[in-house]
Amino acid sequence: MANKEKKINQLLDKLKFKYRFVVLNEDTFEERFSFKLNRLNVIIFGTLFSLLLIALTVILIAFTPIREYIPGYSSSALKKQASDLVYKVDSLQQKLTVNDLYIKNLQEVLTGKVKEISVNRDSIAEQLRVEDADLNPPPVDSVFRKEIEREDRYSLFENATKKIDIVFFAPLSGKITDTYKPKERHYAVDLAVEKDTPVKAIADGTVIFTGFTAETGYVIILEHTQGFISVYKHNSSLHKEEGDMVKSGEAIANAGSTGAFSTGPHLHFELWSDGHPVDPLKFIDFK
Repeated sequence: MANKEKKINQLLDKLKFKYRFVVLNEDTFEERFSFKLNRLNVIIFGTLFSLLLIALTVILIAFTPIREYIPGYSSSALKKQASDLVYKVDSLQQKLTVNDLYIKNLQEVLTGKVKEISVNRDSIAEQLRVEDADLNPPPVDSVFRKEIEREDRYSLFENATKKIDIVFFAPLSGKITDTYKPKERHYAVDLAVEKDTPVKAIADGTVIFTGFTAETGYVIILEHTQGFISVYKHNSSLHKEEGDMVKSGEAIANAGSTGAFSTGPHLHFELWSDGHPVDPLKFIDFK
């Protein structure tokens, strides 16, 4: 026990033993400054300095942007970018789904796979019976209509019944090899021509589709006024792209024999009105 106390006292003496730290001028050996230290003071000051350094490091990492440069630490900017990308991906997925559905329906129209819908006219007529309905306009509605007619430059009813005529021109001159046959699902007129004969727009319009299908080859579709759409199939090449505006008589493609359904150089021409196929011969003189 005495030896243990003796060792402790010796250790304390060593820790409390003072050393003098002196700085001298090398040439004159003049003392510049000095201070006294012991081992205990060095340990205490070293510990306090280490704790202070650790505290400053923690503050810098926790409350300054420096933390973003530490590997594995998540950045607020990166989190914002990641959330924005998630929203964009979700929007793109929805747009792709809509586009896929649109393309699928358009392919069915181009390949002639139009579903026939049977309608029971008797049941519709039964549901739309209006014998007991009062179809006379109320007095307030009559007064309002008269005021509108007086204020307008021309009658509201005359404007509603006004029609805009549209004239179609033949896309090309050729021999008609097949006509419009809805019962056989042939909603077009086929015109036999030489390969690379220019195919022209039947009227002013906008290109809404250009592409290639295995059955109908190179196809271009134009949208016109009054709900008309013209379709040109089996072309050898196309001169326009989607979104282009075309004038009546402007060359939009070259006739050819592309696609599995083609039996030779010809133009497969379809005309649609308000989403329904119509006989092109009733609207266009191909002679």
